[in-house]
Amino acid sequence: MAKGVVGKTVESLGDYLKEQRVSAQLSLRQLSEQAGVSNPYLSQIERGLRKPSAEVLQQIAKALRISAEQLYIRAGILSPEDGVGGSVELAVLADTGLTERQKQSLLDVYSSFLSLNAAAEDEIEDDEV
Repeated sequence: MAKGVVGKTVESLGDYLKEQRVSAQLSLRQLSEQAGVSNPYLSQIERGLRKPSAEVLQQIAKALRISAEQLYIRAGILSPEDGVGGSVELAVLADTGLTERQKQSLLDVYSSFLSLNAAAEDEIEDDEV
């Protein structure tokens, strides 16, 4: 399995989750039961082999009593520049009327629009110089 930027993000997410779990004095099995996530899957997340969905991250955050937004940032779902509270990404992720696939599709489209707008702004700035 090739590891690019996503692999590095997932590894740091796994390390962070393990650190949080250990500091909460929970075994892998206890956290998996509290979060409603299978023990093997949680182990794979901690080892950086799997990238969990926003919904799974939310369940884990709730079980660990930590911020889901921090897990979204570490997983690469949100960027730190987006800030917390009022962001489009958080609104999409919090919408219970959407499936995980629909949420990811919306986030991909939104990210694409932001990239296009940034590229257009760069072009305008280049033309002005």
